[in-house]
Amino acid sequence: MSTIPLALVGMGRMGRALAELAPDRGFEVVARIDSDGAVTRASLGGAAVAIEFSVPAAAAANVIACAAAGCPVIVGTTGWYADLPRVRTEVERAGGAMLHAPNFSLGVAIFDRVVAEAARLFGGATSFDGHLVETHHRAKVDAPSGTAAALARTAEAASGRSMPITSIRVGSVPGTHEVVFDAPFEQVRLVHEARDRRVFAEGALVAARWIIGRRGVFTMQDVLTTPESPTPSRQT
Repeated sequence: MSTIPLALVGMGRMGRALAELAPDRGFEVVARIDSDGAVTRASLGGAAVAIEFSVPAAAAANVIACAAAGCPVIVGTTGWYADLPRVRTEVERAGGAMLHAPNFSLGVAIFDRVVAEAARLFGGATSFDGHLVETHHRAKVDAPSGTAAALARTAEAASGRSMPITSIRVGSVPGTHEVVFDAPFEQVRLVHEARDRRVFAEGALVAARWIIGRRGVFTMQDVLTTPESPTPSRQT
């Protein structure tokens, strides 16, 4: 099986983790663009797909540039979602493809569905209150995390009740999210714990393979629902 040419946009910790894992997952890294670099058809190096883990201030422009260049893009940067409606419009206008997620762990995508069902059930039990605790390494800028905010929205939509978030920044924790349902005499905890940053790289590469041949704007829930890509061919 031939390798898939891949462009990496943003060469921080996630970019380096992707570069290390990509060859073992059937990808060839043909372009490495720093967070302050320009995304153009030329700089993408003929990639069939791009993965964007840069900085919030650059993410929207990077996605639009990928769409204009005809390169589908996986977006892992968080903190830019206020621009999502505008970016969605530009991607769709260009006939491009984008998949965005605050967390590319396949376990988190499934965990989100578990949280929805739990919140639905506990929403009818007035003795239980829900809250969410998220813990990340001390260098993480956004708080709450994008994943925590997404899980809270899922729980609130399912239960019709608020889901407060507590954010902890300490040490080198890759990411732990705990959803707690607490009553006077009992407590239920649902926990997802990332043990290694490579779990996010693994999921982003799964999404990158999935999006080739598609058009539109997607999330990891779409990957779970429709696991196979229609035409995994190289784009130019």
